Amino acid sequence: MMSEARPKLFTPITVRGVTVRNRVMLSPMNQHRAQDGYADDGLLVHLGKFALGGFGIIMTEATAIEPRGRVAPGDLGIWSDDHIAGLRRVCAYVKGAGGTPGVQLAHSGRKGASQRPWQGFGPLTGEDARRGEPPWPLVSPTREALGPGHVVPDQLSLDGIEGVLRSYADAAARADAAGFDVIEVHAGHGYLIASFLSPVINTRNDEYGGDFTGRIRFALKVADAVRSRWPEHKPLMFRISSVDGHPNGWKIEDSIMLARELKAHGVDIIDCSSGGLRQSTALENAKRYPGYQVEYAARIRRGAGIATAAVGLILDGRQAEDILANEEADFIALGRQALYDPFWVHHAAQEFGVDPDFASWDVSAGWWLAKRKDGLASIGLDGAGKRMSSIEYETKI
Repeated sequence: MMSEARPKLFTPITVRGVTVRNRVMLSPMNQHRAQDGYADDGLLVHLGKFALGGFGIIMTEATAIEPRGRVAPGDLGIWSDDHIAGLRRVCAYVKGAGGTPGVQLAHSGRKGASQRPWQGFGPLTGEDARRGEPPWPLVSPTREALGPGHVVPDQLSLDGIEGVLRSYADAAARADAAGFDVIEVHAGHGYLIASFLSPVINTRNDEYGGDFTGRIRFALKVADAVRSRWPEHKPLMFRISSVDGHPNGWKIEDSIMLARELKAHGVDIIDCSSGGLRQSTALENAKRYPGYQVEYAARIRRGAGIATAAVGLILDGRQAEDILANEEADFIALGRQALYDPFWVHHAAQEFGVDPDFASWDVSAGWWLAKRKDGLASIGLDGAGKRMSSIEYETKI
């Protein structure tokens, strides 16, 4: 039965001039399969299935603004105008399927020149180089390497920082030309911006280091650079590590203060992740409890007066709806659960009874499922093929 009040999860939301069909966002997840940064058929199919699956915002993986800002050799790129055409094709398909295409602008900083996860996650080695994937020069706030065997980054000079800011601005213009409607800047997980924020990593003594004001300066300038080339009517998101997990590191109180400043610099939504200062969040967060980061989204939302996205082991529609109903976040970001079930949104809608006739599915699929529904009901099964309760069955017959 359809509930009287439509769940927030399936309620459209408008941010600036962009309306998203529901509150579910595909979280950025690196695929590491691009060649020289180019979007190909694989990316079209990968993101296209989530558009068909009903997701609201469909976000690309971390998309490098510079070649040296790649995490691994197969990262998606947006450092060249030549990348626009492939990305435009993906955006057109996502929009045609009712989704809102988003791109995550990223710079690895000192965490670049790494192996793909299934190759070990370590620094690129001589064996990798012989395979045609040698390491490359990296940049960071300081010359501290990520760990033994990793490339020692060059410390960004003031002129170097200005160059990176221009790369962010140029990437934003390319994102608009490609047809993206949302940009997310990756400022978490120990990558370049997060390294500037961290009191553990950033030991500079110039205007980009030292106290809190100095350490957040780069992040605010990135926001300004992106906004300078990103249309006013399109939303800007920032993904941050709400806490970085180091005892002397970045705290939730820092994130709240940063979010207030970012809002003043044109940021609309904070994507509230955590960790990743020195290693992969995929490894750090694999054994956490469901919804372990929701508290961060709630505290930043309240403390900074800004919209937030909750992410991290959000597994089913009821859990997601409770987060929204309790006003702990404005968006639900799904990562690995989306990989497990690309039709998560449609399945949740069936669970809530908000789409009994499969009208939100692509018509080619929805027609078949609607046709099947009555036959299933005659033998006591619902539209998903699950056994009905006796009360549901009696109402159907």
